[in-house]
Amino acid sequence: MTTISRASNQRVSPVFLGILAVTAVTGWATWTGFAEQPGLAVFLFVTAAWIVSLCLHEYAHARTALHSGDITVGAKGYLTLNPLAYTHALLSIVLPVIFVIMGGIGLPGGAVFIERGRIQGRWRHSLISAAGPLTNVLFAIVCTAPFWLDALDGVPADFRLALAFLALLQVSAAILNFLPVPGLDGYGVIEPWLSYNIKRQVEPFAPFGLLFVFALLWLPAVNGVFFDVVDSVLKSLGIHEFETYCGQELYRFWQGTNEFCQVSR
Repeated sequence: MTTISRASNQRVSPVFLGILAVTAVTGWATWTGFAEQPGLAVFLFVTAAWIVSLCLHEYAHARTALHSGDITVGAKGYLTLNPLAYTHALLSIVLPVIFVIMGGIGLPGGAVFIERGRIQGRWRHSLISAAGPLTNVLFAIVCTAPFWLDALDGVPADFRLALAFLALLQVSAAILNFLPVPGLDGYGVIEPWLSYNIKRQVEPFAPFGLLFVFALLWLPAVNGVFFDVVDSVLKSLGIHEFETYCGQELYRFWQGTNEFCQVSR
């Protein structure tokens, strides 16, 4: 009975498989130009792929925690890749998707609850926190591979722009997640190495860390610097700013056709 229970705790959720299927179908529609409204296909493809990456981000935290000593993550449903099983489904899925639609930024999500008391060793704690954003880094590498490998021959323009925009989301999410701000994964990486007094002083601010970062990004100067860094990373990987810009414009199909992007395609 215990073996069956453990197997069910790690069985991939039908919810995740459904999201993966939407990603595959809309990716195919974007590639082939099958959809009557290419913008709608791009919107569904990028959004579904973004949710897949969010699920894998949280799964990476949970899987690393399991192998580090927290055997409770399976019973909590974290290993099924089901976004509805997360501690804060609103923070993990809904808000990041809304921010992609509104601002084209990969907002870090929350949260799987790790029982840290079960885990021994500072390196393990740091690795658990780093596992999530490293998943975003891996996604960014996959999305940008056709660009830095010069393998774009035959890649349809709409699909190429969709990949560029998806890469922007992954890079921005990785950078934000790695910020050493309480409440974000970057702070979780360094927290085990801080003194007790520092951790005690910082702890009350943890619930507001993401809100603080979000407020800063509303400042034009900070927002400009942040996206300059993102654009520099993407440019080093072979993606030009106009590709991410036009990818976002295509994603926001309800705003109408941008003449500059229409010509560029």
